[in-house]
Amino acid sequence: MQTSFTISTAGQGLYPLTDKVAHWVAGQGDGLLTLLICHTSASLLIQENADPDVQTDLLAFYQRLVPPADAPAMSYLRHRMEGPDDMPAHIKAAMLPVNLSIPVAGGRLQLGTWQGIYLFEHRDAPHRRRVAAHFSADRG
Repeated sequence: MQTSFTISTAGQGLYPLTDKVAHWVAGQGDGLLTLLICHTSASLLIQENADPDVQTDLLAFYQRLVPPADAPAMSYLRHRMEGPDDMPAHIKAAMLPVNLSIPVAGGRLQLGTWQGIYLFEHRDAPHRRRVAAHFSADRG
């Protein structure tokens, strides 16, 4: 079983994806869900879903860790054709997961109590991001 999810982003940040994915696998039995973000400047994360400060802090950390290409510390970067946020977005996507594997039991994602699935947008401008999903049901 396969599908894709489209997520509209409004700039850098974490965008929840758990509900869409949970709805899609609901009632599908046991198996393994694989998610892949089909872009090179965004990531997928399983992260805390109870306190929004966690998402704010993660965004601030990665913005500090990998500043825009026009920051003096990033003067060595050569890829600048798409703006000062583009190459840093590629760096962040290289550091963070672009795919996730999540067990499903009884049609329910086997996430922990405080875990949620997020698309992590690394670009400043709004984008429409596609996440490919594949569910492999247990045959045993």
